[in-house]
Amino acid sequence: MNDRRELVHGAFDSVLVANRGEIAVRVLQAARDEGLRAIAVHSDVDADALHVRTADEAHALHGVLAKDTYLHADKLIDVALAAGAQAVHPGYGFLSESADFAEAVIAAGLVWIGPSPRAIDILGDKVEARAVARSVGAPLAPGTEKPVATVAEIELFVEAYGMPIAIKAAFGGGGRGLRVVRDRASIAEDFDSATREAVAAFGRGECFVERYLEHPRHVEAQLLADRYGDAVVVGTRDCSLQRRHQKLVEEAPAPFLTEEQTTTIVEASVAIARSAGYVGAGTAEFLVGDDGVISFLEVNTRLQVEHPVTEETTGVDLVSEQFAIARGEHLRVRETPVPRGHSIELRINAEDPGRAFAPSPGRVTTWDVPRGPGIRIDTGVVAGSVVTEFYDSMLGKLVVSGKDRATVLARTRRALDELRIVGVATVLPLDRAILAHPDFTGGGDGFSVHTGWIEEHLDELLDGGAGGGSFDVETPDAVDVLIGRQVHRVALPGLATLGERAEPIRQSVREQVSPAEAGDDVRTPMQGTVVRVAVNDGDQVEEGDLIGAVEAMKMENAIRAHRSGTVSEVSVVVGDVCAQGSLVCRIEANESPGPVPRP
Repeated sequence: MNDRRELVHGAFDSVLVANRGEIAVRVLQAARDEGLRAIAVHSDVDADALHVRTADEAHALHGVLAKDTYLHADKLIDVALAAGAQAVHPGYGFLSESADFAEAVIAAGLVWIGPSPRAIDILGDKVEARAVARSVGAPLAPGTEKPVATVAEIELFVEAYGMPIAIKAAFGGGGRGLRVVRDRASIAEDFDSATREAVAAFGRGECFVERYLEHPRHVEAQLLADRYGDAVVVGTRDCSLQRRHQKLVEEAPAPFLTEEQTTTIVEASVAIARSAGYVGAGTAEFLVGDDGVISFLEVNTRLQVEHPVTEETTGVDLVSEQFAIARGEHLRVRETPVPRGHSIELRINAEDPGRAFAPSPGRVTTWDVPRGPGIRIDTGVVAGSVVTEFYDSMLGKLVVSGKDRATVLARTRRALDELRIVGVATVLPLDRAILAHPDFTGGGDGFSVHTGWIEEHLDELLDGGAGGGSFDVETPDAVDVLIGRQVHRVALPGLATLGERAEPIRQSVREQVSPAEAGDDVRTPMQGTVVRVAVNDGDQVEEGDLIGAVEAMKMENAIRAHRSGTVSEVSVVVGDVCAQGSLVCRIEANESPGPVPRP
């Protein structure tokens, strides 16, 4: 499978970063550090974003939605050529794992800072990646050898291997297009949802099925590979703390693995990279079961969100290494560095843990970050930045390093106490609860977190968040309203600037969005795009039945019936962009038949 001839390489003095947010800032800063002309792109709503201000120059993509801007390959290449860029760095997400985009960049005569289109095709397709892993003897859990087309195929797999299963998008990553299914009755719904979410996130909906390992750790290996056939693992990371299959807390090196487990992961990762003809930075991911069994998961053919913890524990600047490899240099890191100390990263997401991780768009009115030894903040926002519903919910990352894990845990708690964000809800209160939990802080057998641990312990974490404190978040640009039986936060950017005059507006919103007696209404839990409507007027539904789904901040959120009854006044269609609290439909409770008369 080796083929490194597809990549254009050579010296370049300018780089366009085809991304936004904190990763765009990170790459633009690295480019400027190396004396490269750093070129940014932006959507209309990102015109004043931090990554735009970080660049030497910035160019508009003229649009708002991702598909019209950061996912629009032709626009990006046109801007790169017009700006005189000589190279393109995709960051992560968006088009970073698109073989078509990589090929178009190369065809335009630009240096693509990433693996070849062929390697992206091979490893970006999880079914093909499993075939590569199988060919080099990497450990694997049972899974389908090609994408499944029907529910019946999934049922056949279940009959052979049992439950639970994971339905996974064959292209992409980051938890999008992934559904863990434990109930056979929900296979059809979850297959449909995973396919739809994969199309929305990656433009392709193929999914495969894999036997799901219960209570596994998520361990990964950071790869670097050059065009001369050399590959090296720079370090390992543990990314087990996740919610909705999205990583929340990561650390390096991966703690509490045996020497044999680490060797297996490192050797398998290098073998996979070499077999696929990989060039650049990438990550091989594995699951480690609670019985110690290791199973290859996937390869992410890009820079990872969590790359800073590896940088902090090895002294290797991974973006600089990407530049060097793209220039055609031999690997500057020849063997796995001995880790120096420990590092933990907390993703700062604009989501509310107390409200089922609902996205929380709005204006960041306060952004006070911690300082001191071992503290690094990678971010795409500052005080005054507006967090929109159109893109990912991550505002930045808190990276804390020290001489050992105990030092880092203590330092991270201190950093969380000093970090203050006002204007949007964030996951920071949940982080405080996690950092106090013995399942995470314990050593050896006491370290017992896994990929489903947050969901299993969420009620406990919410009850004890921030050392017994509240999960209420200061959001002066928002109004809390009652929709059905749940409290939701409606973002109103700029509201805080009105001072006392804001209260009548808040009260008006409460009355319009959630009148006290509106028990029939089903409303959108957040602003976003309607991607599914599962009911029609006159349908009978039971409490908990699926009504529809809204996509917000790149995640699909189900809307379910809050009561049993008859559906009426369906008010949305697929493609509608709705504000938070918009009416979806009404559910009229069925009249009780009353007592049966005696004969």
